[in-house]
Amino acid sequence: MTDLHLTPQPPVDVKADLAAGQRAMFRLSAAVADSPLSATIHELVNIRASQINGCAFCLEMHHHDAVERGETAERLALLPAWRESELYTHEERLALALTEAVTRIADGPVPTALEAEARRTFDTETYAALIYAIVTINAWNRLSVVGHTVPGSMRAVTGS
Repeated sequence: MTDLHLTPQPPVDVKADLAAGQRAMFRLSAAVADSPLSATIHELVNIRASQINGCAFCLEMHHHDAVERGETAERLALLPAWRESELYTHEERLALALTEAVTRIADGPVPTALEAEARRTFDTETYAALIYAIVTINAWNRLSVVGHTVPGSMRAVTGS
């Protein structure tokens, strides 16, 4: 029987402990970044999934990246309530709806109507890139949360 009252252990750095996995994640991220998916939509996806998953490290990093790319404070502040805001384009709203559906996949499948509208709106490669963007940030969120990656730790390494 497993003892659920174990002494907390230092976090395992799974990203470093399986370097091939870390490299594969970076290649996947690079493939999405090099795709026709807009950088604006990509960052909105990254931030929204990170909000849902409670990944403070990814939230901080992607908030910073979005601001550097010209995203406004107002749109970032309203992102959790994007459905009630007129500040997001049709494409952004579809991407955010897909992000929520895929991130919360345990709640049920992606609605068929949502998938159909996204496929009508985005070309095939952009739609695929959007799905990969959602899947990738969800994987990064989980790696960061499991590894107890703290906000600001990237700045300490990169100086930015």
